[in-house]
Amino acid sequence: MSEPSAAAHALSPVDLFLQADSIVKAVMVLLVVASALGWAVILDKEIRLKVLNARAKKLIAGIQGVELPLGHLAPDFASAPPSDPLVQVYGAASEEFLRSRDLLTTEAQRDAAQERVHRAATLASAAALGHLQARLGSLATIGAVSPFVGLFGTVWGIMNSFQGIAASNNTSLAVVAPGIAEALFATALGLVAAIPAVIFYNRIGTDIANYGKKINGFIGVFEIELSRQLSRKGDRGGLRVA
Repeated sequence: MSEPSAAAHALSPVDLFLQADSIVKAVMVLLVVASALGWAVILDKEIRLKVLNARAKKLIAGIQGVELPLGHLAPDFASAPPSDPLVQVYGAASEEFLRSRDLLTTEAQRDAAQERVHRAATLASAAALGHLQARLGSLATIGAVSPFVGLFGTVWGIMNSFQGIAASNNTSLAVVAPGIAEALFATALGLVAAIPAVIFYNRIGTDIANYGKKINGFIGVFEIELSRQLSRKGDRGGLRVA
């Protein structure tokens, strides 16, 4: 009964790593680091998007049917973290409107002000989404490269096994199995690193795109309120700019 236990122990992941060739060990370490990096990015993006979506739902619900103070942040936005994309977009649009409030005497000036506000909000949205997408490319790289790195380790390990067979003139399965197992373990590690990276790259990319739609929806709400206030009778006296 002791021989099967010893064989099982010899083929455990730790023993496969310890018994592997130095090149195969380097490949395994690289794949473990890549997997850890991928999961760090995944957890960071998943947690951040969950928080942002929950806050966006609250912020957008808070401004629906309410007249926006165009010259400064609404109370809910002022109390939210400055790093929130919606806050950054609202802040950029409000700041641009505030800078243009002395140029609203004619219809052409009001149209130009609305266009500048739209551009400021769009630029802020693009910058915020770009920040959300930072490091997302590393998941694509891990997903694409890790299987090939693992395959390299496998090929190298099998080559060493064949060299061992040639040196010992022994083709017994007991002789070649450990070396082949070490080589295949590198491929397994490559897949362990690549599969979650590919899955979450697509999922997080979709989530960011959906969050971008929420930002665009908010920009639309802001512009509608801006147009309404600019169209009011009484010239600038009806605008909430302070």
